[in-house]
Amino acid sequence: MKTILAAMIGLPAILGFAMSGTPTEHDACADSAGATATKSVADKESPLACDRTALSDTERKRHFDELGPMLRNLKKSVRELPNGYEFEFPGDRATVQLVEEWVAQERACCPFFDINVRLERERGSVWMSLTGREGVKRFIEVEGAEWIKG
Repeated sequence: MKTILAAMIGLPAILGFAMSGTPTEHDACADSAGATATKSVADKESPLACDRTALSDTERKRHFDELGPMLRNLKKSVRELPNGYEFEFPGDRATVQLVEEWVAQERACCPFFDINVRLERERGSVWMSLTGREGVKRFIEVEGAEWIKG
């Protein structure tokens, strides 16, 4: 039980999203920056290419040679989305941990992805979506074709 709770608490931190829905002063400042902030983000967008140097040799081997194939074998289904794909996995603890590890590494080497992980209630499926800006869906179709296969 402690492991599941730790994983659930750690998941948002690993994936980089906030636990609180309460706006902060930082949010208000960001909102007031408006178009300037949006333009700055667009100017700093990474290319649609994997940065394999973002991972150490050990991490790269684990990510591409171990985690990727394991998750593709565990994949239950794939849903096409307008701007990417969503993948369904079993909801057991071991699979949740594999998804968490893969997502943390994928975020490092492919920062252009919007990655969301959704855990269904009652120990249901784990859903991981990979989406993003214009061109991301095509990138997944070419570079991640093995993930999309039925």
